[in-house]
Amino acid sequence: MKTTTKAHLAVLGTNLFFAANFSLVKVVSPALFRPFGLNIFRVSISLVLFWLLWAARRGPAGIRKQDIGRFFLCGLTGVAINQMLFVRGLTLTSTVHAALLMLTTPLLITLFALWALREKLTPAKGAGLLLGGCGAALLIASREGGAPGEHYLFGDLLILVNAISYAVYFILVKPLMQRYSPLHVVRWVFTFGLLIIFPIGISEAMDVRFSSFDAGQWAAFGSVVLTGTFLAYLFNAYGIQHLGAGTTGAYIYTQPVFAVAIATLFFGESLSLARVRAAVLIFGGVFIAGRQRGNKP
Repeated sequence: MKTTTKAHLAVLGTNLFFAANFSLVKVVSPALFRPFGLNIFRVSISLVLFWLLWAARRGPAGIRKQDIGRFFLCGLTGVAINQMLFVRGLTLTSTVHAALLMLTTPLLITLFALWALREKLTPAKGAGLLLGGCGAALLIASREGGAPGEHYLFGDLLILVNAISYAVYFILVKPLMQRYSPLHVVRWVFTFGLLIIFPIGISEAMDVRFSSFDAGQWAAFGSVVLTGTFLAYLFNAYGIQHLGAGTTGAYIYTQPVFAVAIATLFFGESLSLARVRAAVLIFGGVFIAGRQRGNKP
């Protein structure tokens, strides 16, 4: 099988794993794990697996001095902020809301490019950003994010900040993929990420009572760690290295499709007309903002 084909399959698998996480995280948090405590276990177990995989392959161990700052920022945006706000936001809003709001990531990358990289604001980009923003606003305003009494609006905002953090991570990690292997990058990103979240979540992690878990809860927890964290990040890094950040990022469009299908078919969530309208606006905004004139890539 060609390397590019394996990379495409790996990235598709990444988004399927992330999509399943939207529902599986809600099975175990906050019922079994408080949000930050769950992230301690997700990151620490995945990090041990990354280091064991590195030891088996006997690859290079260290990182260049000039790259330490970038690795730290990747750990902050791609692991600490991203994962902590993702889990916390999911405990407050619905799976469908969170999945659709993650669609704003490409729009946020466009905004970041306009601001930080001084890219030109074309009419297409402006219209796409406006349309996508209206879709996100409609979704948040639909008041369908969570059960009565839950702070769904705060949960939606946390998911949006999580999407911003993930967009920044995507941009920051790209140069590292050109100098190191995917395993090397993700191993050190998780190392820095754990150092950041450990003092924040360790008290919640100490409260977990594993003796109370049933078989289904153990399976959900195992999937959140192994497929939704370890394999998802490893496959994603592999995709960025062989396909580039642009192509890998484009696969995020499949994530809400998978997430909504899993949530509605297996976890009983509803797909209302308001949510469909919001999804159409966000998809349309992403499509229009990503269009290029002529044959330019």
